[in-house]
Amino acid sequence: MKKFFLIAVLIVATIGVIAQRRVTNPKSYQEILNEKYTNGMFKSAEGVIFDIENEIVQPYFNILDWLQGRVAGLQVFTSWSGIRVPVIRGSIASIYVDEIRMDASYLNSLSVNDIGMIKVIKGPFAGAIGNGGGGTIAIYTIRPDEEEFDLNSD
Repeated sequence: MKKFFLIAVLIVATIGVIAQRRVTNPKSYQEILNEKYTNGMFKSAEGVIFDIENEIVQPYFNILDWLQGRVAGLQVFTSWSGIRVPVIRGSIASIYVDEIRMDASYLNSLSVNDIGMIKVIKGPFAGAIGNGGGGTIAIYTIRPDEEEFDLNSD
């Protein structure tokens, strides 16, 4: 009887440990997006992630206008030539589109409907030129294989 009780306790304990391992390490939606879009240094960097595909961004001409007020420490200024410039904690932020360094003026021609995810890295970023001391805004466009096409439209 003692052996039966001991075996039953061991089985229950083993099942509990296995179940706990499966439950304690689920990935958050932001982690899934990070793995889906980012590569290399961008994947490992900490940051605030926004799923733009599931947000209402259509009223905004420039994605920086949508970001302002959603990221602590981010301010967007307009230069004398009309270019929106992101500043994080007092320093100009680096901008990357699909992990390629871009000038802030490029965002005026990038449709907000083409953006899938944004990752804002507030601190220094080793992947940025000059170490990205002002932070980094990484913008990822929707990949062609993810877009839905209606082949039956006229």
